[in-house]
Amino acid sequence: MLRILGINIPENKRIEISLSYIYGIGVKNSAKILDAAGIDPNKKAKELTAEEINKIHQIIEKNYRAEGDLRREVAMNIKRLREIGSYRGSRHSKGLPLRGQRTKTNTRTVRGNVRRTVGSGRKSASEKT
Repeated sequence: MLRILGINIPENKRIEISLSYIYGIGVKNSAKILDAAGIDPNKKAKELTAEEINKIHQIIEKNYRAEGDLRREVAMNIKRLREIGSYRGSRHSKGLPLRGQRTKTNTRTVRGNVRRTVGSGRKSASEKT
């Protein structure tokens, strides 16, 4: 299995798509990386030579913030927002949307698809209170 920056890259996919498995590199950035390395984007990941893999690895390390460095930077930004007591920081800590979206409905992706429903509150006559 092909590994770049500690990430297992799928071998049976095009290298342009496979590079997007690395955190911080999308399809557009992977196209730029492959163009700079002089590699055909339609090539499968398993067809790459060791020299081409090293070339890709060097370009990513030199020009892009990816994987651990980027994750650390994002975490530090969120930590800073929490420490200064900003509204966005408090929303991060509560696990709610940050950018003004409504929360009565439509926050399933942020909250983790939690479905909370409450009955009418009235118990049937047969149930014990």
